Amino acid sequence: MGLRAYATTQAAAESAFGCAGQRCLAASVAIPVGEAARPFIQAISEAAATRRVGYGLDDGVQMGPVITPESKARIESLLAAACRDNARVLVDGRGKQVKKFERGNFLYPTVLETAKPDGADIGMEILRTEVFGPVLSVLPARDLDEAVALANSASYGNMACLFTASGAAAREFRYRVAAGNVGINVGVAAPMAFFPFSGWKDSFFGDLHAQGRDAIDFYTEKKIVVERWPATWSRKF
Repeated sequence: MGLRAYATTQAAAESAFGCAGQRCLAASVAIPVGEAARPFIQAISEAAATRRVGYGLDDGVQMGPVITPESKARIESLLAAACRDNARVLVDGRGKQVKKFERGNFLYPTVLETAKPDGADIGMEILRTEVFGPVLSVLPARDLDEAVALANSASYGNMACLFTASGAAAREFRYRVAAGNVGINVGVAAPMAFFPFSGWKDSFFGDLHAQGRDAIDFYTEKKIVVERWPATWSRKF
């Protein structure tokens, strides 16, 4: 594997499985394009299978548990539904325990290869749901146009990232993808505080985004004053 492909895989794994996938900007669907699909599926499966899971304060641990038993049960129910929808389980993180923490809410990294959807809808439930767990669904696309169309067909639009060596592809993606936070060769497109956090579609509620100027506007009560100071009044009343 080349350095660029390795970096892409590791960034995708960190995005999907970092914090056990329990963050709003965690990657939950990966759309490899064209001939990149097979090597990416193999590489991300290996990265998921070898990720060290355990108590988060132990040395060498890369991923801890999900937050509650209810969260674990919800994620497992989504995985069961995906299996019924004929998703192919490449790495199964269910049914595993961590030594000395057998009662913990541990769910190991899981990778699915999902079926190609029919029509405009993105397809099975796990592709349309914020999993909020260490689960990555892989949905191959023929080309960039199809990849953007698949991403845009989802009801959520918090983050979308593209890994590419093509400046033209990056420009197309930046302008066409329907997501508020866009990353180019970045696994988690979390903006600094001086930029607005810009979720779109069902990933956002309200009128103003958090951070940046929007955050100042949220706490600002604006006053508009209109004045005239003519030397002579030309207007007739």
